[in-house]
Amino acid sequence: MGVLLTSITVRHPTSLEAIRGRTVAVDGNLELYQFLSIMRTRDGQPLQDSKGRITSHLNGLAFRTTRLVADFDIRPVFVFDGRPPELKRDEIQRRREGREKSEREYRAAIAVGDTATAWSKAVMTSRLTRPMVEEAKTLLTLLGIPWIQAPSEGEAQAAHLTREGVTWATGSKDYDSLLFGTPRLLRFLAVASTEFLPTRGRSRAVPPEVIDLEENLVTLGLTREELIDAAILIGTDFNEGVRGVGPKTAVRLLRQHHTLSSLPADVRESLSDNVDAIHDFFLHPPVVPPEKIVPGAFNPETLRKFLCDERDFATSRVESLVQRLSKRPLIRPRLDDFLEARETIK
Repeated sequence: MGVLLTSITVRHPTSLEAIRGRTVAVDGNLELYQFLSIMRTRDGQPLQDSKGRITSHLNGLAFRTTRLVADFDIRPVFVFDGRPPELKRDEIQRRREGREKSEREYRAAIAVGDTATAWSKAVMTSRLTRPMVEEAKTLLTLLGIPWIQAPSEGEAQAAHLTREGVTWATGSKDYDSLLFGTPRLLRFLAVASTEFLPTRGRSRAVPPEVIDLEENLVTLGLTREELIDAAILIGTDFNEGVRGVGPKTAVRLLRQHHTLSSLPADVRESLSDNVDAIHDFFLHPPVVPPEKIVPGAFNPETLRKFLCDERDFATSRVESLVQRLSKRPLIRPRLDDFLEARETIK
């Protein structure tokens, strides 16, 4: 998912302690997908309650995200995707086909008792439904963690919050946030963060890392608009890239020609017809103002009812969660806190 810029970006490893007290616009859909993917039983089944309803996403929010909040005073603002743009139709279909293929491979592995392969395939079958997102919003509100509903791409909305100074960074694994103009991208924001490698069937530990947009533009010798065009050549969620053009070649071409329309004819002819619309979408995506943030209100009693009575979470674990959050000096962040200007650091 997203454009692959790893080989050309300057990334600064950091630590949770170094970003203590910072407010981060978190890509909510991607975060929930990760919880759905990795929080599974040994044979690959997602966590479920007594009624067969999936709870992996709620488990991750309750017991992983709150550790960032309580132990490191990191202040997430979850941003949820709205309606996907028409530009993303082909990518959505491709993902659907990929999940269906993984589901077939998962069933085949289960049939022969290969639980290791079954788990690695199950990770790629995760489906985030609208009811799951609504459950996540309910839980976040009860935890006192703010969230906002984007009109379209959540990463665009998160980048907007960071550009406006509402948040210090955009928290997402994907590089698209840079194309949407976030001044600072924070990847792998988690306690003991891991990244699953599907081709290897295992996970690896990764530290948080910070990517500064301006630093990278200077290093690459590109403007943001040229970086967007380089990404289009590489391939984005909205288009296939040009065969044979990787990140380094794309950067070289944009340094030389500056715009897609000025590229050599053979490269231009390999581009899709909608590249101008893609370019414009990255520059001017639909967003809503920060006033639309739902601040949340920590409510221990209702939280217990939601997790224990309605979703069968263990009472002892939820009580530990309540106690952990109750010890925080600031339980309900105010919108004024988000709007406070912070010193820029890398």
